[in-house]
Amino acid sequence: MSGPEDGQHAEAREARDLAAASLRRTLAELRVDPRRGLSHAEVQARRGTYGYNEVIEKKRHPALALLAKFWGASAWMLELVIVFSAALGKYADVAVVSGLLVVNAIVGFVQERRATGIVESLRTRLQVRARALRDADWRIISARELVPGDIVRLRSGDIAPADVELLDGTLRVDQSVLTGETAEVERVVGEVLASGSVVRQGEGNGIVLATGARTSFGRTAELVRMARPRLHIEAVVASLVHRLLIIVGTLLGVVLVLAFVRGELRLDLAPLALVLLMSAIPVALPVMFTVSTALGSRHLAEHGVLVVRLSAVEDAATMDVLCVDKTGTITMNRLNVAGVSPWGGATESDVLAAGALASQEANQDPIDLAFLTAAKDRRLFDATSAPTVVSFAPFDAQRRRTEAVVEVDGRRLRVMKGAVRTIARECGIEADALDTLAARVRDAAQRGHRTLAVARGPEDGPVELLGLVSLYDPPRPDARQWIATLRDFGVTVKMVTGDALEVASELAREVGLKEIRRPGELRAANADVASAVLAADGFAEVYPEDKYMIVARMQAAGHVTGMTGDGVNDTPALRQAEVGIAVSTATDVAKAAASVVLTEPGLIDIIALVDEGRRTYQRILTWIINKISWTILVASFVAVAYVVTGEFVISAFAMLLLVFMTDFAKIALATDRVRPSRAPETWKIGGFVAMSVTVGVMMVAESLGLLYVAWSHFGLAVDDRAVATFSLQLLLFFAVFSLLSARERRRFWASAPSMPLLAALAADVALGAALPFAGLPALLPTMVAEPLRLRLRGRDVPSRQRLRQGLLPRSVRQSSIVELGDPPRWR
Repeated sequence: MSGPEDGQHAEAREARDLAAASLRRTLAELRVDPRRGLSHAEVQARRGTYGYNEVIEKKRHPALALLAKFWGASAWMLELVIVFSAALGKYADVAVVSGLLVVNAIVGFVQERRATGIVESLRTRLQVRARALRDADWRIISARELVPGDIVRLRSGDIAPADVELLDGTLRVDQSVLTGETAEVERVVGEVLASGSVVRQGEGNGIVLATGARTSFGRTAELVRMARPRLHIEAVVASLVHRLLIIVGTLLGVVLVLAFVRGELRLDLAPLALVLLMSAIPVALPVMFTVSTALGSRHLAEHGVLVVRLSAVEDAATMDVLCVDKTGTITMNRLNVAGVSPWGGATESDVLAAGALASQEANQDPIDLAFLTAAKDRRLFDATSAPTVVSFAPFDAQRRRTEAVVEVDGRRLRVMKGAVRTIARECGIEADALDTLAARVRDAAQRGHRTLAVARGPEDGPVELLGLVSLYDPPRPDARQWIATLRDFGVTVKMVTGDALEVASELAREVGLKEIRRPGELRAANADVASAVLAADGFAEVYPEDKYMIVARMQAAGHVTGMTGDGVNDTPALRQAEVGIAVSTATDVAKAAASVVLTEPGLIDIIALVDEGRRTYQRILTWIINKISWTILVASFVAVAYVVTGEFVISAFAMLLLVFMTDFAKIALATDRVRPSRAPETWKIGGFVAMSVTVGVMMVAESLGLLYVAWSHFGLAVDDRAVATFSLQLLLFFAVFSLLSARERRRFWASAPSMPLLAALAADVALGAALPFAGLPALLPTMVAEPLRLRLRGRDVPSRQRLRQGLLPRSVRQSSIVELGDPPRWR
């Protein structure tokens, strides 16, 4: 009779047989030897057939992107100006404003395309990496180079680079990117991992079935989502612009009410009102921010820092706490065998040989590589009599060991390495001996060494402890230096690691970090967790949720936090941090979660990130200071001048010219020379706002004083085109000199502007000086100023006679202001 268990065993055998048959068919169809992989010639031939493992991204047509520039607050206001000017029959204004609208769209389009090109070029360096077997040699290649038939190695933290059928091993995978379901599923031999799936646990080899657009999820290469969360600076600017619109709107309301009371309310006031409102809107703000952060990203790329999300450049300026992982970040992530402690009658060679057999080179795991390197250096295995690996069980968090079955001289042995207590339990070590082992582990830990136990035994029998091996991951030579430098920049550095407290503490002392705690102390310190976090230099024995908690607590306390990481366990904290930094050895999942990716080992390049972020901050702050003061100047100048003269001293057309000339010159601020601060920046800029308002009010007083002199003594009252010309040039020169002053936090001559900024301002000055001679509507050539000056004073009777006789230019004779009689007065 056969019972239920016999039926289950039969089903299991049948499943294994079907999987084996499926694998044989797959290998036969793809013509590949799983022990050697594809040859270089076979790869080239298949690439010619299947192409690269990528999906060509469909992008919006450039024409549609250009048309989008005609949609938005600034574009709408310009279009309203065009409509009002057409209704008033001012077709010259319509043509010029339409030209300005088109120029605005083209400049914004071109600059954003350049910035996008920079970011795209950086993203190409963030390709998914894959471990592939080619010509019997395991190598790490770009997933883009995979072809059907490639043998690949998958392990925890990897993203399946293509559709892969599993040849050996058991994996737990997350398919949420495909299905939206967060529950993990198991994949065994013969089953397929869909492209884009994330390996959460286990490891194994697989064969690539399909690549590129033929995969079930054909966008593997698009790991880095260019998410654009709202910038901190955008919130600040939005608040400032809101207040500026209130100020300008209030001033315009006063002017329109006064015009109504005076009986001077006209339809042609509408375009001017719109233009004044537009002066409070940051016309060139998106372009300036995009160019500034994109140029900063390109500069950082030269230092090996790839900015995935442009906002990270600005966030780096305000970052005041940086949490860093230990392994691979502070340390070399290159374990070396520091010592071997045999147990019983075993020798050092026995211990290292067994440990090497319980390792696998394809994983590129630092612990495995340390054992394999030590065995190779001591020549423990002969090339002709090397043991054959029958099976291999990788490390996982539950078993806490690696295990292999190997065949040596015709007999099979079971070898394992792992946590000392775990291996000791498998070996049946008694309590007294366990205390001796614990003492050796503590002694090694005090020197910053990590200790593993190695055991060996028959395939189906008990295993025997061979000894202990201590491993050491030395700190990077520059670790102490960059930690000290970041402290000088006002950034607090905290080490966060899953290693034991003793190991972490010893290493921390070597790099200048003193107090290392366990995260359990934070859970107990509920009253003031943030203070407890700040008081420590780091934390050991942490889990992924602890890293996330540390970052979240710091943010809740008002700190801008950075986090470095390389593994799946770092992903929650990398996503939570304002500046998530994936190190050069990071897994694909960690890179996808980060906003910055380092391409060079170590963290010295983070200093460049902080420096560039603070430079970008200073440029944006200069823009804010100048925008506030200049908007107050323009709106108050027009409003107050109308109140005291009864005339609008600048036309809508002249105002439009002024807005565009000044705003687009400010884009060059993205290239300006600035001095980064030595402390983290903050967007609590109340003092700078107050200073901007003060500067704006002072410029209003100065400009009105100059207008009074010109009005009273240089004949501006006779022709409103002369007033518009004077006001245009006055406000233009104020804009230029106020920008030169605002760009420096010290004396304005302390540093020279960048050449692009200087060229932009010089072009503005030259254009402003040339405009009156261009014959543009509502602008008067300055050569008419002298006869008008004499006319206004009333002292030149022949000039008044010539005015009656039509001897002055038509532009003066046709002016609605010029009449025979007393000239207009400054009220």
